[in-house]
Amino acid sequence: MVSNPKKPPDFFEPSPLDPMQSATGGKAAGAPAPKKKAGFYLSLDVLDRFERKFYELKLAGAPVGNKSNLLEAALNFALDDLDRNPHSRVLSREAGGAQKPEQD
Repeated sequence: MVSNPKKPPDFFEPSPLDPMQSATGGKAAGAPAPKKKAGFYLSLDVLDRFERKFYELKLAGAPVGNKSNLLEAALNFALDDLDRNPHSRVLSREAGGAQKPEQD
């Protein structure tokens, strides 16, 4: 909305309307969570397995996005598991090297 009809619109001024949302009628994407690059040393076996699984999922049409998204989801899953401390599958694997048999 132009407040002064004699003044031409400034196309570079901030606007509350998102052009893609207006054109497609979709929902506005929220601000992405801030991210930071992290560096970790991982074994070659884990890296190869991760790469292979990522491409298997992509070929199967799974909504994995990109490698960072998949790694973040896997890490969140592992952290949630660690929060269940005494019954954590991650801790049982790290402590003894072998997994304990699962009980139903």
